[in-house]
Amino acid sequence: MFDKPNYFWLNVGNLYFSYVWSSLIFYKLSEIFMENEIEIEKTYLAKSLPSELALCKSKEIIDLYIPKSSPHAKLRIRKSGDSYTITKKKVVNEGDASTQIEQNIEITKEEFEALSQIPANTIRKIRYYYPYGEHTAEIDVFMDRFEGLVLVDIEFNSQEELQRCMLPDFCLADVTNEDCFAGGVLSHSDFSDIRGTLEKFNYNKLF
Repeated sequence: MFDKPNYFWLNVGNLYFSYVWSSLIFYKLSEIFMENEIEIEKTYLAKSLPSELALCKSKEIIDLYIPKSSPHAKLRIRKSGDSYTITKKKVVNEGDASTQIEQNIEITKEEFEALSQIPANTIRKIRYYYPYGEHTAEIDVFMDRFEGLVLVDIEFNSQEELQRCMLPDFCLADVTNEDCFAGGVLSHSDFSDIRGTLEKFNYNKLF
C-alpha cells in the first residue's frame, strides 16, 4: 500500500531535476540574445598543411552540439583551451553560410562541465592560428572519427574583404556552403557520411 506514494515522490524528484536543468539552459540562452555579432567567414578544405604550422599558436577545441537528435543542431557548447562559451548561429541569407548572426555568452568551467552532462554530439579538434596576409587562418585539424580532415576558416570584417579573398595556396576548395561541413551537421556524422563530398573535391586525407 506504500508503493504508490513512493513512486509519486520519485516522479516529483525527476520533474524537479528536469525543471532545474531547463531553467539553467533557459537562463543562459536568454543572455545570449544580448550579445549579437555578425560573422563573415569562408571555410575551405585544406590541400596541405603550411610548413610553419607547428610554430603557430594552437589550442584544443571540444564542441558539444544540442539537441543530440538534430541532424543540424544550431546550439553549441564549446571548450576552447581554457575558455568556455555557448554559441548559437543563424544565417542572414538562406543558402549563404558566409554571413551569420552569432550569439555568444561566456560561461565558467563549472558551468561547461554541468552542461556537458546533457546528451550531445561531440567534435574534437586542434585549431592552429596561422597568419595569412592581413587575416588569420584558423586551421582545424580534426581528431577521433574525423582524423585526416582539415578545414580552414578565414574571418573578414566586411563583404568587400570576403569578395576580394582568393583561394589560399594551401587550400583545395571553398566549401562554405557545403552543409556537411557545418559544425552541427558534422557532429551528427562520421567520415563515411562526408566521403562523397570529399571525393567530389578530390580531397585526400592529410595524415
